[in-house]
Amino acid sequence: MTQKAKSVLRDALSLAPEQRAEIAAELLDSLDPPAAEDAEAAARLWAHEIERRARRALADPAGGEAWQTVRERTARMLKDQ
Repeated sequence: MTQKAKSVLRDALSLAPEQRAEIAAELLDSLDPPAAEDAEAAARLWAHEIERRARRALADPAGGEAWQTVRERTARMLKDQ
């Protein structure tokens, strides 16, 4: 293992378990890129999910959370990381 790899590993091991899990998942995904048909299936699933969410939002325009509330919560979460 190179010095750079050792340094990256040492830094990664100092992170919280959730962050290490995210990094591990990304690294594993990078080793075996999805097949074209998997990418097409994922795109179809995302399109379906977006349509489902859009229909739900249009059915109840007053539903959900105010943008300001979501924005403040997200800013706090990012600050805590």
